[in-house]
Amino acid sequence: MSWLMLVLSGVLESVWATALGRSAGLSRLGPSVVFVVALAASMAGLAYALRELPTGTAYAVWVGIGAALTVLIGMVTGAEPVSALRLLLVAGIVGCVIGLKALH
Repeated sequence: MSWLMLVLSGVLESVWATALGRSAGLSRLGPSVVFVVALAASMAGLAYALRELPTGTAYAVWVGIGAALTVLIGMVTGAEPVSALRLLLVAGIVGCVIGLKALH
């Protein structure tokens, strides 16, 4: 259950990061509300996962999932450029996250 919660929290990290970017410095209400709710839920999920998982591993997985998804969202929406090298580097992040899970 801790791993599932950690993955969901990592997904929520990408939600709050994307919402923060769209909030124009927290001046737009909709994205600001999404940011606050997703941030709180993401942190709560990470805290839950840390009850059973080592902090370093859990944090690296949480950040890795959030970072990879945030970059992919940016690419899909056109906010960030798409290139083979960028996709390869994101795949490297995903591979490292999978590796950390496999070693646990």
